[in-house]
Amino acid sequence: MTKLVAVALLLTIVCHGCTAEQGAPASSGGGAPKMILIIGDGMDQHQITIARNYLVGYEGRLTLDTLPERSSVQTQTLAEEDPRVPEYVPDSANTATSMATGIITSAGRIGTTAGTDHDAVSIMELAAAAGFGTGIVTTSSVTDATPASFVAHINQRLCESPRAMVTRNPTNPAFSTDCSQDLRANGGKGSIAEQIAASNVDVVLGGGARNFDQPAEGETATTVSDLAAANGFRLVRTPAELAALAPGGKVLGLFSPGTLGVQWRGAGDAKAEEVAHVDGRVVYPEAFGCEPNPEFDTMPTVEAMARAALTQLDDGGSFLLMIESASIDKQSHLRRPCGQIGELKQLDDTVKMVLEYARSHPETLVLVTADHSQAAQLIPETSVLAALNAASPGHFARVRTLEGAVMGINYATNDSSQEDHSGADVPLFAYGPGAEEIPAQIRQADIFGIMLRHLGLTPPTSSSAP
Repeated sequence: MTKLVAVALLLTIVCHGCTAEQGAPASSGGGAPKMILIIGDGMDQHQITIARNYLVGYEGRLTLDTLPERSSVQTQTLAEEDPRVPEYVPDSANTATSMATGIITSAGRIGTTAGTDHDAVSIMELAAAAGFGTGIVTTSSVTDATPASFVAHINQRLCESPRAMVTRNPTNPAFSTDCSQDLRANGGKGSIAEQIAASNVDVVLGGGARNFDQPAEGETATTVSDLAAANGFRLVRTPAELAALAPGGKVLGLFSPGTLGVQWRGAGDAKAEEVAHVDGRVVYPEAFGCEPNPEFDTMPTVEAMARAALTQLDDGGSFLLMIESASIDKQSHLRRPCGQIGELKQLDDTVKMVLEYARSHPETLVLVTADHSQAAQLIPETSVLAALNAASPGHFARVRTLEGAVMGINYATNDSSQEDHSGADVPLFAYGPGAEEIPAQIRQADIFGIMLRHLGLTPPTSSSAP
């Protein structure tokens, strides 16, 4: 899968936020333009409002709320079987691919087109080819869908490691994988982990050690981590090693076997429960508060990883840094409201730090957005139709806030072990040069164009792409 998407495909994306000639950098305060994209996975307005109520109270404001410019972003997805047909609820793979490459593709695809399976060059690859610094920070495995979409190209997001490239799951065939065309033995680029190990990205920080500590394809003694080290990456494994890291060179930080542990959990590990009906009346679950998650003790915070990445990239030149708080989504899937609140707090703390950096580096454009919306809804903690014994048909949590009130949080997209995504627009917050030019409503692929213009990069042709 080596064929690159032609320039005409990329240029079909309208850059609503671009008022100057495409490829010309926006006004940047005189310095080399810098771009920081922060993604809250699953962070729609419900998740923000739930977190705001808990973290700062009814009258409070998050750092997110202080960003001067705001837009609404439409997510878009194509059917794999017929890319002319839209689908209305996305996943993280196709939405991150839209932001990273400017194309619209189908669910599950990483940096590739729907149907034709062509590679779409990402903004991260363009920045690296131009000599800019590049970095990825995430609380998920670095091979997960969102970070992978900025650096890898593969037809299925589950092909994260060499062992995952071709698998058979007889219990649930939907979780089987077939990325055989991308095997290195077949002329492909290999698994997502192998593509990261071979990449020109300067800084990659997050989880996913298990995908790097296994043999590379066709090897017995050489691991994917070994391939990364041979490509110049310094490997770090603990927050202490991250804090002691000297600037310069490439860094691969892997702080957990998979997704990093979350900062908070429900008291006593409480989560949403099904509402009971006893003798014809509704019995709501007990209210609970949030507490520190002991599994987080050995994890770096998003802010610490982002600060370390900025230390590595801040050499006076241009750079592109993508930061993801991934478990807003993952905890909502699992119906754990305190987990998602804590992860949105991590994102908000990171936004505060990034804004401090941007204020002292006025050439920096900061965009904060989400890949898609999620299941958790803020609803009355006791239904206004209680006299009719009305209650949530799904799972329900009553979260006790610091103001002494109770929030009702509803999860009801399906009756399985995990919730679905939803298809609503997501917010975009912006600060820095050109932020005021972003329209009130854009499409997700337009974010690629906004970043492209700010950094002064030009879409590739099929013959000149990196």
